[in-house]
Amino acid sequence: MKKSFNPLVFLASLGAGGIAVGPFVYFQYILEHPKGLVTLPQLLEIGGKTGNTAIFGVMMAVMVIFGLLHFALTFKFLADFFKWKKSTDYKEYIGDPQRNTSILALFTSIAMTFNVFIGVIRFFTPLFYNNFQALMLPALIAWGILWLALMSTEIKLLKTAFEKEFDVDKISFGWLLHPFALGMVTVAGTGIAALAKAPEIAHIAAFMSTTSGVMGFFLFLVKLFSIFKSHFEMKGLPERQFLPSFLIVIPITTIYAISVFRMGHYMEKHFEFHLDWFFTLAILVPFAFQTWYFAFGLTMLKNYFKKDFFKKEYYVTLWAFICPFVGYAVLGAFLYKAFVPSSIIQGVIIASLSLAIAFYVFVSARFIKYRS
Repeated sequence: MKKSFNPLVFLASLGAGGIAVGPFVYFQYILEHPKGLVTLPQLLEIGGKTGNTAIFGVMMAVMVIFGLLHFALTFKFLADFFKWKKSTDYKEYIGDPQRNTSILALFTSIAMTFNVFIGVIRFFTPLFYNNFQALMLPALIAWGILWLALMSTEIKLLKTAFEKEFDVDKISFGWLLHPFALGMVTVAGTGIAALAKAPEIAHIAAFMSTTSGVMGFFLFLVKLFSIFKSHFEMKGLPERQFLPSFLIVIPITTIYAISVFRMGHYMEKHFEFHLDWFFTLAILVPFAFQTWYFAFGLTMLKNYFKKDFFKKEYYVTLWAFICPFVGYAVLGAFLYKAFVPSSIIQGVIIASLSLAIAFYVFVSARFIKYRS
């Protein structure tokens, strides 16, 4: 295991990026600030007026630490990936439909980089937040390259699954990496569509995002149905290394909800639609779904946490525990803005982000010990 490369390790850089963006989403949707994306000077002014400068300082430290960690891990894992890609092990891996799904974790991490750029780098950098619209075309080009790479990879993986022997009864929740990767790239594209003032840039991003989003949501429904069918027919739970992926439904729901939300803003800006009711439903319904699913998922994992989670062992799927808590916190911030500005929702957001950080530290300690 120590000598081989597993693409699922990109879940570590993905989780770091998600935690880094979490405080920005809190600032953007919980705090009152001038129209547009919140910036550092605006936050410092709000902190001075409300006496929350120290709390905001801690949250900004989280942004910086985990933002840097996201980039460091992404570059490290990309170097390892390209080295592994030259090996015979990679050729066997990519041709195996039961294994090759994990390569999509790479795309989720790179797509998260767009969110880290907007939510962290732009937030702290005057050059970027003062010239944000000038970045839209370069962002569209970079995102378009990622979109093409993902779509071509997805089609190849689906072709392999159709052509070769494939036992659908053996799939687990890890197979939801297909819609997860497509959703992560889609949500980055809808961000460009919603933020870009230039119609040509916004329209291109909107069409491409709709294409990948529809494909991802279709696969989400098909695979989720197939996985539940497989689990209903199974006696007992899967092996413990597959159990952390049970909660992957949470972040997937978050990114598709945000994608729809952003497409609504794109429609308002460029077609003058009035969609206040739409924004409420687009966030309320997915968050309600997440709430019961989270309760169900944690109940299913109760014995796992009692018997297995604290064992002194590491498996790469442990990183899958971070994204559900980040996803729930992020969508909670959107709910606060679009539905009811409740202190309960605010508390849930902070608690969920705190748990994501705690899980990240815990899994990181396991990983470091395993690698030593």
